[in-house]
Amino acid sequence: MKSPRRITLCFMIFVIYSSRATLNLNLESLHPFILHEHEALSEESLRQKRAVATSSPAAEEFTVDIEISFENASFLEPVKAYLNNLTFPIQGNNTDRVTDILSIAVTTVCKPAGNEIQCSCETGYRWPRERCLHNLTCQENDRSLPGHHCNCLKELPPKGPFCQLQGADVILRMSVRLNVGFQEDLRNTSSALYRSYKTDLETAFWKGYSILPGFKWVTVTGFRPGSVVVTYEVKTTTPSSGLMRKANEQVMQNLNQTYKMDYNSFQAVASNETKFSVIPEIIFEGDTVSLVCENEVMFTNVSWHHVERHSDIQNGSRFFIYTSMLNNMTSVSHLTIYNITQADAGEYVCKLILDIFEYESRKKIDVTPIRILANEEMKVMCDNSPASLNCCSEDNGNWSKIEWKQEGKISIPGNPETDLDSGCSKYTLKADGTQCPSGSSGTTVVYTCEFISTHGARGSKDIEVTFTSVANLTITSDPISVSEGQNFSIKCMSDVSNYDEVYWNTSAGIKIHKKFYTTRKYPDGAESILTVKTSTREWNGTYYCIFRYKDSYSVVTKDVTVYPLPLESDIMVDPLEASTSCRGSHLFKCCIEEDGNYKVTFQVDSLSFPAAKEIHGKQVCYKFNFMANFISLCQKTVDVFCRFTNAANNSVRSPSMKLDLVLGENITCHDPIIGVGESGKVTKRLCQFSNIPSSPGSPIGGIITYKCVGSRWMVNRNDCISAPINSLLRMAKALIQSPCQDEKLPTYLKNLSVSTGKVANEISSSPGSLGAIINILDLLSSVPTEVNSEMMMHMLSTINIILGKPILNTWKVLQQQQTNQSSQLLHAVERFSQALKSGDSTPLSISQKNVQMRSMAIKSGHPKSYLQSFVFSDSDLWGNVVIDECQLENLQPDSSIVTVAFPTLKAILGEDVQKKSLTNSLVMTTTVSHSLTMPFRISMTFKNNNPSGGRLQCVFWNFSLANHTGGWDSSGCYVKDVDGDSVSCVCDHLTSFSILMSPDSPDPSSLLEKLLDIISYIGLGFSILSLAACLVVETVVWKSVTKNRTSYMRHICIVNIAASLLVADIWFIVIAAIQDFRYPLNKTACVAATFFIHFFYLSVFFWMLTLGLMLFYRLVFILHDTSKSIQKAIAFSLGYGCPLAISVITVGATQPQEVYTRKNACWLNWEDTKALLAFVIPALIIVMVNMTITVVVITKILRPSIGDKPSKQEKNSLFQICKSIGVLTPLLGLTWGFGLATVFQKSNAVFHIIFTLLNAFQGLFILLFGCLWDQKVQEALLKKFSLSRWSSQHSKSTSLGSSTPVFSMSSPISRRFNNLFGKTGTYNVSTPETTSSSVENSSSAYSLLN
Repeated sequence: MKSPRRITLCFMIFVIYSSRATLNLNLESLHPFILHEHEALSEESLRQKRAVATSSPAAEEFTVDIEISFENASFLEPVKAYLNNLTFPIQGNNTDRVTDILSIAVTTVCKPAGNEIQCSCETGYRWPRERCLHNLTCQENDRSLPGHHCNCLKELPPKGPFCQLQGADVILRMSVRLNVGFQEDLRNTSSALYRSYKTDLETAFWKGYSILPGFKWVTVTGFRPGSVVVTYEVKTTTPSSGLMRKANEQVMQNLNQTYKMDYNSFQAVASNETKFSVIPEIIFEGDTVSLVCENEVMFTNVSWHHVERHSDIQNGSRFFIYTSMLNNMTSVSHLTIYNITQADAGEYVCKLILDIFEYESRKKIDVTPIRILANEEMKVMCDNSPASLNCCSEDNGNWSKIEWKQEGKISIPGNPETDLDSGCSKYTLKADGTQCPSGSSGTTVVYTCEFISTHGARGSKDIEVTFTSVANLTITSDPISVSEGQNFSIKCMSDVSNYDEVYWNTSAGIKIHKKFYTTRKYPDGAESILTVKTSTREWNGTYYCIFRYKDSYSVVTKDVTVYPLPLESDIMVDPLEASTSCRGSHLFKCCIEEDGNYKVTFQVDSLSFPAAKEIHGKQVCYKFNFMANFISLCQKTVDVFCRFTNAANNSVRSPSMKLDLVLGENITCHDPIIGVGESGKVTKRLCQFSNIPSSPGSPIGGIITYKCVGSRWMVNRNDCISAPINSLLRMAKALIQSPCQDEKLPTYLKNLSVSTGKVANEISSSPGSLGAIINILDLLSSVPTEVNSEMMMHMLSTINIILGKPILNTWKVLQQQQTNQSSQLLHAVERFSQALKSGDSTPLSISQKNVQMRSMAIKSGHPKSYLQSFVFSDSDLWGNVVIDECQLENLQPDSSIVTVAFPTLKAILGEDVQKKSLTNSLVMTTTVSHSLTMPFRISMTFKNNNPSGGRLQCVFWNFSLANHTGGWDSSGCYVKDVDGDSVSCVCDHLTSFSILMSPDSPDPSSLLEKLLDIISYIGLGFSILSLAACLVVETVVWKSVTKNRTSYMRHICIVNIAASLLVADIWFIVIAAIQDFRYPLNKTACVAATFFIHFFYLSVFFWMLTLGLMLFYRLVFILHDTSKSIQKAIAFSLGYGCPLAISVITVGATQPQEVYTRKNACWLNWEDTKALLAFVIPALIIVMVNMTITVVVITKILRPSIGDKPSKQEKNSLFQICKSIGVLTPLLGLTWGFGLATVFQKSNAVFHIIFTLLNAFQGLFILLFGCLWDQKVQEALLKKFSLSRWSSQHSKSTSLGSSTPVFSMSSPISRRFNNLFGKTGTYNVSTPETTSSSVENSSSAYSLLN
């Protein structure tokens, strides 16, 4: 390159040779040019490409670099045009076709530029990297970075190489369409058609694409419909668009025309031309993310697509796309996503389309939320102790910093320690008393740790820190000194209101039972008050008030001194009652179990006497011998008691003793222990002071009653308690007053079980011992907060003994004396069951002869159904309890369900409150440890040993009945099924259940009840449809039938009666259907339903009264007239005002006490408040008034008219009376008279059926008698619907004096009714009647409520 004006053209020639390589160029058209070979066959440029198996020896492919120099620059473009127009391959001249030129491409052009030569690469080529490093580049035209490929050099390298092909090998995924029909064999790769197509096409492809620089191979990959789309792959270096078009043309030329290849359908996708990178690699929500797509294509039309959203990405507030060219060879597109969210996650596509080439790259990105691990709440004591707040990122990220912030009423800063590599930060607080001023204890400060990533993401976590000062406690300052039996209280106050627990301890470290103290919290402090109503010696000592916050305790103490003093109930007196002669004497005793330094005196009326002390073992007695001459009067009753005074000068008096002074001649009975008495005298003595033997160390308890019969004292009633049971009773009374009662309870229950077993034989003949055990269980059931399985077993062992068959007779005696003992026992069992804690999820089962218990703990999640079975083979009884999963899901987690079954308790509990007979069955009580907040359904099955009895009832034991002595109640329970000796019950609450039999009540499944059900539902259905039809008819004919005032008011009444009855019937049938199908109804919905049923049925009655009064007014006061507005005002006030007032007053007076509705039905209460009278009384009064009006109407009809013949008058009157009674009876509500007969028990079923029929179909009667029987209504309907032919014929038949309509009346009768309704010749007595119903009746039949 010596001459600066010379132009050098370098191009490559691809040749194929067989035995030797020769260059034979025919360049006749280039004769003006100087052509020389720069480097004929350079070793580095000679590369073997492919062996073609079509000739022998194997063909090889070479690349030859040729340099051409021109003296004139104008020759450059013609040469390039000439080369571009050549058709390849160019075959050699030799007959054996030794060499073929496959392609010629211009790679490098050097041109003079001023004093320099600049060598630039043609499109698709570039200088090798080493040339760009060691040679000078054209900086003004080349913006490549150091170390990158360049496009222009300032001189031609003396030893080459020239510009190289751009890019590495790529695989082009291509397709082309053949305009021929698609055949299914093309899907089968082994078919002859497929192989034929593949062979022909690949041959054409090889010939066509072999001209591409760097071509290696081509293969057909498949066919698909449309017509026939051929998919194939080509491996080569990236070709230019022009060269690719030439190759495609070569394919077309080499392929048989029968394939009908479409040139315009060529498409290509490059496989590895695009580089896709994402920064950062780990993406957090809120980061700014950069997606970079590089294509080595000189084209900037790049598009971005989000696959999951199926949308193209455009520039916006959060998305920014920027595309540029690098080195004039590489397209670089940036997609920046600001504040990225999880919705932005997914697959992104970068796509560039150039001619037939499609460059595409995909990248899926995941967006991770910043998850910070930290305790959300902390409590810090203001005692200058360090406390650490810790925050850690769950995911390792490139964090730039972690910041701490705080927000609250007080400011307490800390010291942060951050480790960005581990993603953790610790914030250490040290709060002292100065930072937590008085009144700020319990203040919460929110500390926030915020993680900030290098790319802008932010995530934070709040930690609520509650600062608490050390509690300063103060306690009651006055000394506490009391005597046994007196009360005292200790107040413990804290100056901080924040604490975790407050409790009281004894000096022995035993926690006092929670029932003895209450704790209250105030804004600036708290207090706990220990209250003891009856102090015993156990309360003597030091008590600790403890406020605990975390591991910090604030403690203050108080000493309590309790002086010994017997309780009144512990003083045993003798006698309770006695007699003596007016000149005699009697010994009085007051005994206690433990000696003490007491001063004891006896008080006789107003006189006081000192007592003599006597000790018998542990028992200490104080005696006084009363002389009758102390009293001046004889034949009187003297009250005597002893008074104990202790060292603190506190005193207690004993129970009173009564002494009757009688004349000596009246005394008939004498006994050294019992004393004297008159005939028939009844006296009571403590059993230990009677003739019943007992040991001094363990006295018996109870009271025995004697009666003087003849000359002897006879035992009238024995309520003595055996010594072991009496001792346990005294211990139980002391235990419930003990500060450590829950600690002592387990041991006590065990001793009770053992002692009861030892004296079982005595209990069978001692009602007093039996009653004492029940009292003990009742006392103990108020103690436990938690009962374990061992305690439950001991308790049930005791119950098993006292419910044994040998003791049933003793129960009967006890029930005659104290009626609520069995109810008391059942209540105690329920309280123990509610306190049962099994400790784990293992079901607990205890089985004994006369009692069985099953329990199950409810854990969180999806609990299994509760199904428990009980079998008592000795009693031939069985039963089971079922609670389904959906009911159990409503219970609180860790609840316990306990069921206890008793085979003999049913006989002990006695008859129900209605004195219905009993059937032999189990009593099963089911309880839940936590209170229920939603309706709860339980299913039970009982064995019925008397299947041939009367009606069966499912009942529960209601402790509030019979003045809180208890009784059987069926509220909320019903019999679901009776199958032989099996009775299935369903109840909507939990307690003790059984079944009852009542011979007087009809069976709900009986034929009568089912018949009344059918009549009610069918009748109400017809009535609702009829009432709706009536309202439609009235709407259609309204203008035609309300032309005068009387007709207007009559139809006003009919419309309102129909509307009110329609609404009432709808309410009634919906509620009745819900209750018949046993669905529980919300209590508020039940109250609302009761109110509306009450209101609308009353409205029906009052509108019937309005119609009756209008009939009376128009019939009696013929000449008097009142305006329409006044009549309407009176009618609406009476029809709706009175019912509304009655309904509102009723609900307002009863609902606050929740006794507005019945327990088992949505209707007015009867048992508790007699609210039902608010419906019955107005309804019956209206029925009586309307009956009176009916009598007046009949009387008016019977009055003869002048000129009528007697026979005709009698005949017409009789006819009209019958017709009037038939119409007025249902229309004025007179059918309710039949309801009176249904009130009484054992009433005939006929009355129920008649009453139900008449009232259920009342809506149908209103449609017939109130609408369709009215002549004007009929005429208006005929006119409205243009039945001209029938109407004209009908008018002819009624034109003769109008004497033959459906309800026409002549002579005096017609005149009366003409005046009444303002019509000529016809009268339609059509007043609608209403029905009411008793929702209480389980069959939903209409009946008058009892």
